[in-house]
Amino acid sequence: MRSCVQDLENERDESLVKKAQEGDSRATEALLRRYMNAVRARARRFFLVGGETDDLVQEGMIGLYSAIGDFDPSAGKSFKNFAYLCVTRHILDAVKGMSRRKNGPLNNSVSLFDPDLSDFSEGETPEDFLLLGESRAELRMKLMKELSDFEFRVVTMYLEGMSYARICEATGKDGKSVDNALSRSKRKLQKAFSR
Repeated sequence: MRSCVQDLENERDESLVKKAQEGDSRATEALLRRYMNAVRARARRFFLVGGETDDLVQEGMIGLYSAIGDFDPSAGKSFKNFAYLCVTRHILDAVKGMSRRKNGPLNNSVSLFDPDLSDFSEGETPEDFLLLGESRAELRMKLMKELSDFEFRVVTMYLEGMSYARICEATGKDGKSVDNALSRSKRKLQKAFSR
């Protein structure tokens, strides 16, 4: 059994795809394992509002699985390039789908079981919390308008309390890039809010 798995590990992508398309589940598993790290790396480059990188990895793996089934060697492209294209498209579709306006209520919703909502301080009303939520939504829109995608991701993570090390890990960038993005964002936002 072990030698069969090793044999599959050494086979070319296109050969594994052919076997997978013929119903060999071990070939499919071998391809999914082979490209797992590439899918993770690709997913880390994107930000999913209200989601996590693992959600994007899952979308990427679905894209990889569909690439295995849809690959046509007669098209003249390598499986590797086709797989990256399918993975990226699935991830982008997930990001776009979550950022559409129709998902706004879900993306900006608050749990009814949120302990912060049950503890109204004296003098505070549910309307005060609603206004606070609207202010946050306005801030988010302002950030999205003024900042690049990378700057928006960094600022959002920073405001959520993530450390520089965690932001570097999540974005795949070094500390200098993260620090520069925060500095640029600060200047842009100061200018935008002083208008």
